[in-house]
Amino acid sequence: MADDKMQLQRWELKYVIPEETALAVREYVRPYLEIDEYGAGRPNLSYTIHNLYLDSDDLAIYWGTINGDKNRYKLRLRFYEDNPKAPIFFEIKRRMNDAIMKQRGGVKRQAVEAVLAGQHPGPEDMVSGDGRQLVAIQRFVQLMMRDQAAPTAHVTYEREAWISPSDNSVRVTLDRNVFIAPDFTTRFTAHMEEPYCVFGKLVILELKFTGRFPDWFKDLVRVFGLRQGSASKYADGIVNRGEMEFYRTGFRSPAGMDRASSEANKRARQERLTGLLAEA
Repeated sequence: MADDKMQLQRWELKYVIPEETALAVREYVRPYLEIDEYGAGRPNLSYTIHNLYLDSDDLAIYWGTINGDKNRYKLRLRFYEDNPKAPIFFEIKRRMNDAIMKQRGGVKRQAVEAVLAGQHPGPEDMVSGDGRQLVAIQRFVQLMMRDQAAPTAHVTYEREAWISPSDNSVRVTLDRNVFIAPDFTTRFTAHMEEPYCVFGKLVILELKFTGRFPDWFKDLVRVFGLRQGSASKYADGIVNRGEMEFYRTGFRSPAGMDRASSEANKRARQERLTGLLAEA
């Protein structure tokens, strides 16, 4: 298995752009970055990502995104293929003010159900001997049990990733064909029941960096007239697919939530995406 090149702490700027602009951005970044090894030689230079998001019965994690909570996070299981021998990666994606922090640990598939039941994996269950991965899974289990989170939504998309050749301090990704569907199981297959295309033919461009904002990033934003905005595959997907389909039980508002304000935030998010789709 190739080394995991995930940026553990970074800043992340998102832009929703048409395909024509995405192709021009690809050519713009070529002199600075190289294509990720998983996309090299593939159609559209992209590989498939599957994420199974966990949430509570009242979708408290989803509502944290809708309401723009400062220190919010997401819990998800990531896999790349149907192969039952391929690992499952437990990921925590946390936003602390403007910074993004990730923790991730890979587990062999036969151990996944036990971890989701609250057990910590043993060394024989891990795909890496890196102690940080075990710590990440232990923290994942802690948050999952505290939130009583369980599988809620399957999100899949095609990712084109460009990375800095030396240290991965800079990363540019272009995500296409984002689909979401309710999924309360742990089948970990590519099949989705009536998937909904979240962003249509639009592309999610993400500029990711771990240090100073690169000067050529500034030029890229200026040259293409990019407008930064929010683009959550999970939250936007639920908003536009239909929130009620993702509740495992009868609807219950999260404790302490300002319902009127939250609904206004949700409508604003939906209207923004509707406007972007209309312009595409």
